[in-house]
Amino acid sequence: MKTIITTGNAPAAIGPYSQAVQINDLLFVSGQIPMDPETGNLVEGDIEVQTKQVLENLKAIIEAAAMDLQNVVKCSCFLKDMNDFVRFNLVYEAYFPQDPPAREAVQVARLPKDVSIEISAICSRS
Repeated sequence: MKTIITTGNAPAAIGPYSQAVQINDLLFVSGQIPMDPETGNLVEGDIEVQTKQVLENLKAIIEAAAMDLQNVVKCSCFLKDMNDFVRFNLVYEAYFPQDPPAREAVQVARLPKDVSIEISAICSRS
């Protein structure tokens, strides 16, 4: 059975998609950008500040599904500039200090609202 997961602790969807969809023990979290859920405004600052906001948004959605970051098995990371990779990675690593999930990190030509980063995640209860 498909369950739609939503929370006010993360930005509302800005298109025809759900914040997350849960099917059995799997949770698919839509890509998050550095948007403040309280104001709806993009967070300004360097890649570290933006990465932290993205990961906080992901964390809020995952927690709304009664899971936590330990349940993340895969992340897809999209960067506007691969020159930001090392600084992005330092923040990312702080959120996944042990047994980090599988992932890819790729540079893309453009992201929604012209942000510098977007991350999506897949989680599992098992």
